[in-house]
Amino acid sequence: MRYDPINLQKDVWIVIPAFNEGKMIADVIAQVGTMFPNIVVIDDASKDKTSTTARNAGATVLKHPFNLGQGAALQTGIEFALSRGASHIVTFDADGQHHIEDVPVMLEQLKQSGADLALGSRFLGNTIGMSKSRGLLLRAATIFTQITTGLKLTDCHNGLRVFTAKAAGQLNLRQNRMAHASEILAGIRKNQFDFIEVPVTITYTDYSRGKGQTFTDAFVIFRDLIAARLLP
Repeated sequence: MRYDPINLQKDVWIVIPAFNEGKMIADVIAQVGTMFPNIVVIDDASKDKTSTTARNAGATVLKHPFNLGQGAALQTGIEFALSRGASHIVTFDADGQHHIEDVPVMLEQLKQSGADLALGSRFLGNTIGMSKSRGLLLRAATIFTQITTGLKLTDCHNGLRVFTAKAAGQLNLRQNRMAHASEILAGIRKNQFDFIEVPVTITYTDYSRGKGQTFTDAFVIFRDLIAARLLP
């Protein structure tokens, strides 16, 4: 499926949460900017030059005064994009794992399906450089999320997602840390959103692997999710 870069969807916003991504963020913004002009980077109180580098690369930059985690950064970016009249919001990682070429396909399939959001799936698509331990962690997290949410999906912790404005506006992420990924899925069930999964490619590099989740992180995610289910 080809996407005409001349007819850019100017009401699509790309939301990129970032923490200490000064080494990679300019390359990510350059990649995204080849197809989508509206890019907002949420600097989650980085200690490096993430904000300056992202701004110089052409993105709108919002900065948290304190580190709140990826979930909070996404919520900030979503609210900003909606305030700018976004029709669709794309969440995109800052570490270079995602490919912007997948986004037009997700947008097109979302439009054809009439669903509320599209979730990227590396297990329906491709992975490059993923370790066996990472694959086991992600599959275990997916099984856990299937049990706790009842949603049938193949990849629960993929940060590449496309929301309609309607769906994005009804999300209110309370889990500020990495548990937000499963919280989004719980929100899908609560709001009875229609969703589709779309095959995407995830590329792991030495840089992204160094910033990735560990098995210890997984236990923290599970703890946060269980605690969240006990809250009103």
